[in-house]
Amino acid sequence: MASLELKGIHKVFGEQHAVEDVNLSVGDGELLVLLGPSGCGKSTLMRIISGLETPTQGDVVIGGRVVTRLRPKDRNVAMVFQSYALYPHMTIYENIAFPLRVRGIKDKAVEDKVRWAAQLVNIERLLDRKPRQTSGGERQRAALARSLVRDPAVFLLDEPLSNLDAKMRNAAREELRHFQNRVNVTWVHVTHDQTEAMGLGDRIVVMDKGRVRQIGTPEEIYLHPADTFVATFVGTPPMNLVEMDTHTLGFRPESFLHREFFGAGADVLAVSFRVQRVEYLGNERLIYGLTEGDLPEAKVVARIPTSLSTPVEEGRVANFGVRRSDLAFFDKSTGLAKAAGTHRA
Repeated sequence: MASLELKGIHKVFGEQHAVEDVNLSVGDGELLVLLGPSGCGKSTLMRIISGLETPTQGDVVIGGRVVTRLRPKDRNVAMVFQSYALYPHMTIYENIAFPLRVRGIKDKAVEDKVRWAAQLVNIERLLDRKPRQTSGGERQRAALARSLVRDPAVFLLDEPLSNLDAKMRNAAREELRHFQNRVNVTWVHVTHDQTEAMGLGDRIVVMDKGRVRQIGTPEEIYLHPADTFVATFVGTPPMNLVEMDTHTLGFRPESFLHREFFGAGADVLAVSFRVQRVEYLGNERLIYGLTEGDLPEAKVVARIPTSLSTPVEEGRVANFGVRRSDLAFFDKSTGLAKAAGTHRA
């Protein structure tokens, strides 16, 4: 294991700034997730860490050693790609053993290491199979085992779950978190999937247009977004935003409830809500509509547990509200979050 630091990283392709002034530290044994939409720079940043790209400016430091100009093989970094990059003509055993054989390690040591790694990721029974004879989740675990036998200082995973269906992604996410806890290795994980990021990361780095928008725990990112981009990128459905005269008002859908659910004396922002559509999703309902009355008109959504049986009819105006403690405020011109207490809706 080793810590990882990125110091003032820039990457320019022609006139395009793919990464701009990224500074972050990953603690020894931490699982850090780089989260953002396609083209935000997260994969470029991963390639810079691995040595597949050289930064235009800035330094990569692993375990206290500057590795910016070192080749990938000299950084002791293991990378698992979206495609898993297994050799189709080799068995799973030989795929896992390949980096050891390249290093000139002898057969008995290779055998011990391969079986140790395969046991860690629970694929001992698959070692004699070719990749095409295994499932997507099994190939992912084989790629992890191949990386693990190298005893890397840092694990880098670039969209490793994107090829799996939704059910398999959930199971794989649990396996990855369990695996990381067992090996306790420093881990950087790239994804565009905010559910994956929230479920895996000790901390999340939210990126957009090559820049870091926020770094924090999943709870910090969700409850206290640094700007309107983070507020609307993280969360399903995303945070509701209402443009006021001097600021932007934000509130999460699950905080937006019928007034009858607030106790007497609760400090609540009252909202007239014209319901346009109700979606029944089993354990919850999503209610879409428009704000009216004291708030400017804006499209908003409420997320209400199905167990709350208050009738809400399409086409009618309902009396909703949000606890003032659940409101967020953003600067209207910059989109940056304002400190609590600087506004009152």
